[in-house]
Amino acid sequence: MDVALTIRRFNQGRDPERLAMKYTKMRASPFVFLRGTCHLFQQRLPVERVLDESPKVWVCGDLHLENFGSYKGDNRLAYFDMNDFDEAALAPCAWDVARFMVSVRLGMAELKVDASAIATLCQAFLDSYARELATGKARWVERETSEGLIRELFDTIQSRSRPEFLDTRTQRKGKRRLLRIDGEKALPVSDAQRQLVTAFMEDFAAAEDKPDFFRVLDVARRIAGTGSLGVERYVILVRGRGSPDGNFLLDLKQALPSSLMPTLKVKQPEWKSEAHRVVAVQRRVQAVSMAFLRPVRMAKQAYILRALQPSEDRVALRHWNGKLARLENVMASMGATLAWGHLRAGGRDGSAIADELIEFGAKSRWKRRVTHIAELCAEQARRDWLVYTQAYDDGYFAGV
Repeated sequence: MDVALTIRRFNQGRDPERLAMKYTKMRASPFVFLRGTCHLFQQRLPVERVLDESPKVWVCGDLHLENFGSYKGDNRLAYFDMNDFDEAALAPCAWDVARFMVSVRLGMAELKVDASAIATLCQAFLDSYARELATGKARWVERETSEGLIRELFDTIQSRSRPEFLDTRTQRKGKRRLLRIDGEKALPVSDAQRQLVTAFMEDFAAAEDKPDFFRVLDVARRIAGTGSLGVERYVILVRGRGSPDGNFLLDLKQALPSSLMPTLKVKQPEWKSEAHRVVAVQRRVQAVSMAFLRPVRMAKQAYILRALQPSEDRVALRHWNGKLARLENVMASMGATLAWGHLRAGGRDGSAIADELIEFGAKSRWKRRVTHIAELCAEQARRDWLVYTQAYDDGYFAGV
């Protein structure tokens, strides 16, 4: 396989400015490279019975350490859950498990965790996932029952206010706010893009109970994530509950086909659009959906609209302070959260029912096979990253 060519072809047609940022980020480390190349990871998966024959569930598809985090649900309570479903599909559950364990191997190496400890963390995740599957009951992580680094995350977001959050993303001019165009979280839009988004929001607002809430104050191209950098994406400042401190930020992101599709043999439902796929799976898997989450269409293209919140954040794994138990606790919580999501969506559109997942979780042999697969895939990702870095340094991705 020509790794560099495969990556360039996959990203063809994306916004050049943000795509250049993606390519630069992927140069940083094998872990960031993994996050930016879900399509390559799927192509590299070895042919193994456990990957084909494990129960079919609604997978995240791009599961890794950075795709867990906090958010406020549409019931206004804070949750910790999986939060990115762009690649979601009906697939063997072992796909999610293997990809996450690869991310642990690569991501923990960045935090200077030694190989023996990394193996312990992978086992903590795997044991928790299997144990919660075997119970057959979907639960969720909440502040009162959380511990360690996840509890610290809940405590941090609890103290954040909307005005403070807005101040990080906007600049004030009297009683008016405008988006902060800083080249890190936002880039300017063209006049045509501004008109397109504004016209879309006017049509969208007209069908809402409180149309003035969605009155557009400013629009920018959003910079976020790694894998999706370059995909059409906007941050929209709307009036909300009133200016300046009642304003809201919305995220409008184009929905593309899941990168799992070329290698996935499982028959999929016929979705109305790719945005309907992403939103439907997210609503099934998460304990409570994010506020404003919904599929929409703009210029005949599928997009996902949702609110950006002060309560969105990730666990600060770098604060493990050399105490392995703090990381073990996070890995166990993430494993349990994955199992609960698979159980919660069970029996929907062809996914395995709880009885099948309970039986699978109670077995042990598959865990050894998935652990071995994760080891192989992590080494392959490191080799692919070295090939990529050479191509990047040689200018292969310059000006693309």
